[in-house]
Amino acid sequence: MQNRGIGQLIVTGVTTEVCVNTTVREANDRGYDCLVLEDCVGSYLPDMHEAGLKMIKEQGGIFGWVSHSDRVLAALA
Repeated sequence: MQNRGIGQLIVTGVTTEVCVNTTVREANDRGYDCLVLEDCVGSYLPDMHEAGLKMIKEQGGIFGWVSHSDRVLAALA
């Protein structure tokens, strides 16, 4: 994707603390900036969902950023 000029990814999916986190970390390692939409990811365990989001945005967004889909849709409008 980078050879097409894509450098930012919007990440959605399940499970926040496993699949989503792994996707964001792998993408970050490959040079992509990731935005996770907190209302578009989920987990079977709410505590793990929150922990997964917290890990992504720790240290000022070391792996990526977290936002809400309303903000992204408003920015695109």
